[in-house]
Amino acid sequence: MLNENAHTELTETISGRDVAQAGALCYRRNENGGLEILFVGSRRNGRWGIPKGHVEGGEASSAAALREAFEEAGVAGVVDKTVFGTFSYRRTRVTTSINVAVHLLKVSRIADKFPGKVVRKTRWFPLETALREAAQPGLRMLLSSLRSFNL
Repeated sequence: MLNENAHTELTETISGRDVAQAGALCYRRNENGGLEILFVGSRRNGRWGIPKGHVEGGEASSAAALREAFEEAGVAGVVDKTVFGTFSYRRTRVTTSINVAVHLLKVSRIADKFPGKVVRKTRWFPLETALREAAQPGLRMLLSSLRSFNL
């Protein structure tokens, strides 16, 4: 879990080379009770990650995470307003550092139509497979911490 000061810093757009984003760690239980994580493919390189994007002016990071989950993956559900954790990454060939505040999202609905359907691939992974497939090391660390949570 992240402290409240870090949450405040991440919900503000930082000028210069740092950009604040919000992401949704979307999860569900399968018919056997196993935890599954929803990933979206990157439009740039096809690598797997969570739905994430910019926080609009005045928008809470939890609201941005919920919005991005629908726009990129067509899912809706209950989003935890508390930041579960954070990770950072750099875009290839760009000096921008992206700082992502991640919120847990328990998926309850999957839409047939959503804005990113034609440009994004989506896939559910068992937690252990998601740990191997996650593109960013920081995201893998957050996924690993899910093992100790009772979701």
